[in-house]
Amino acid sequence: MILISKYIVPKGYLGITLFPFMVLKTKSLKENKVLINHEKIHLKQQLELLIIPFFIMYTLEFLFRLIQFRNWDLAYRNISFEREAYSNEKDLDYLKSRPKYNALNYFRK
Repeated sequence: MILISKYIVPKGYLGITLFPFMVLKTKSLKENKVLINHEKIHLKQQLELLIIPFFIMYTLEFLFRLIQFRNWDLAYRNISFEREAYSNEKDLDYLKSRPKYNALNYFRK
């Protein structure tokens, strides 16, 4: 389900996925197929990891990357979940052929 809220989406971002919702900053972004695909990849990741573990892993990895890179954007872009989403967001058929993952697969990339 897609929601529109400029208040929920953090400054500097266009959207955020909080299962089962995809929250976009503006209504016009609903037409951005690449962004929607990126967020759908996150929905799939969240489902596979049973939602709460996803957010724990995401947060811990972000903190680790922030210490590693000492740069917010670089840390964010290097989170394994984001790397998968950014690498495949333009492939609108990616989710049809995406292999099933478990928690350990995310850290093997």
